[in-house]
Amino acid sequence: MEGRKLQLAGGSTYLVSLPKRWVLNAGLKAGDTLFVDTEPDGAVSVRPHASEKAAAHRKILHEKGVEAREHLLRKFIGAYISGFGLIEVRFPPDRGPFVRRVAREFCRLVIGPEVIEENRNMLVIQDLSDPSELSSEKCLRRMHLTVRAMLEDAILALKKSDATLAHDVVLRDQDVDRLFWMVSKQYYLAHITPSSVTNGSGIRAVPGQRLVAMLLERIGDHAHRIAAAYPTIAEGKTLDPKLAKEFEEAEVSAVAILDKAFGALISGDIDAANEAIDAREHHQKLIDALSHRVATRKGEELLALGAVVDSLGRAASYSADIAEQAINLSILLDKDSP
Repeated sequence: MEGRKLQLAGGSTYLVSLPKRWVLNAGLKAGDTLFVDTEPDGAVSVRPHASEKAAAHRKILHEKGVEAREHLLRKFIGAYISGFGLIEVRFPPDRGPFVRRVAREFCRLVIGPEVIEENRNMLVIQDLSDPSELSSEKCLRRMHLTVRAMLEDAILALKKSDATLAHDVVLRDQDVDRLFWMVSKQYYLAHITPSSVTNGSGIRAVPGQRLVAMLLERIGDHAHRIAAAYPTIAEGKTLDPKLAKEFEEAEVSAVAILDKAFGALISGDIDAANEAIDAREHHQKLIDALSHRVATRKGEELLALGAVVDSLGRAASYSADIAEQAINLSILLDKDSP
């Protein structure tokens, strides 16, 4: 590597000379057009020709007639997360209906893939999503808004004995999973082809963003768990008013910690992140009080109420973990650091 001095020409244009050997090997001459790309890590690449979009990587899967639905579905998701733009699955002709059904279910579960080709013993799925249009940051913002609403609605469903709302919370968990898989895919792409990932915070932030996505996905799982307790706790019943009030207080506390933690993540505010972590202590007191209140219940009701209390506690704990990650990323991305 050799250093070359940056020069200022005309008061507004910066120039740097190119190695003569590179210019000659590329068959260039004065007046030719060069193509400049800015990479996610801040580097600049200079090309003698416009770069073409890289061909999509293809993964070939074989279904030999013994795959369970869950196993084949996991393979599809694994190939998607690993950044394969084309997934080809080959199978015996008699397994066609089964494979096509799982393939279409997979396409509904994640963002981007569509079946583009098929015959009696093969089908091809292509990922049509564009990472630059749905960055990790955009996914995290959507996940945050979705899981906070899920927490609020899950408790409201118990309080109002609203079966429709409880079912809707369960369905929204799939939306959170889709966004999590998209962030996971961008994490792998950042390691394989960094230039394919557009990220406002820079490529160094991608691993931390994947961890935050995982934490948000787990909060969504706990909102789902609360809503799933509806049939035992609230179906055909009225929730005890005191218990409903304490559930609501714990939910408001958990959402407040989540909002402050995520706000700190976006703004890089370390003080706000610390406030979110410190608020976990007060939240734990609410959870302890709830644990004592539900301990007098029996049977399935005790198990269901215990699950709700546990999930409200874990949602706040995962939110505090997001706040810790906000501190880590703020320090990592601090441009003023030496």
